[in-house]
Amino acid sequence: MATSSTSHRLQSVQLDEDSLAAASRDQEQERQIAIFDLLEDNYFAPEGANGGPYDLHMGLMDNRLVLDVRASGYERRHILSLSPFRSLIRDYFMICESYFQAIRNATPAQIEVLDMGRRGLHNEASELLMTRLKGKIETDLDTSRRLFTLICALYRRG
Repeated sequence: MATSSTSHRLQSVQLDEDSLAAASRDQEQERQIAIFDLLEDNYFAPEGANGGPYDLHMGLMDNRLVLDVRASGYERRHILSLSPFRSLIRDYFMICESYFQAIRNATPAQIEVLDMGRRGLHNEASELLMTRLKGKIETDLDTSRRLFTLICALYRRG
């Protein structure tokens, strides 16, 4: 699986404005960086599609994640339950909050410990997302990590 294949990649990502909560400066920056990084380098291969690039619209509906994927001649909606992600998202929010507070007044060693925990949770959630998307959309770990960041941005409101 090669990243940045011109046929299996996202060219745009849009978050449903109705699903987004007001965000802190740190949260908004994290969201914008995730979208920028996602568009710069991603692997995104929906099952049954002839090729992209793809446009992705993400939102929440009845506490489920909605992924609308479109490309020339291809349009599909995937709906995923967020239940398997709830404890990971809750723990991720808690450690991110501690991390952002630590950046302002903790020692480098304390920040590093929190960052390692944050990355570990992020990886665990990203692997779960890849598993939940199996048979629907194939991604690589970096793409899944960035998508999880955006899921968190949407979930914050719920």
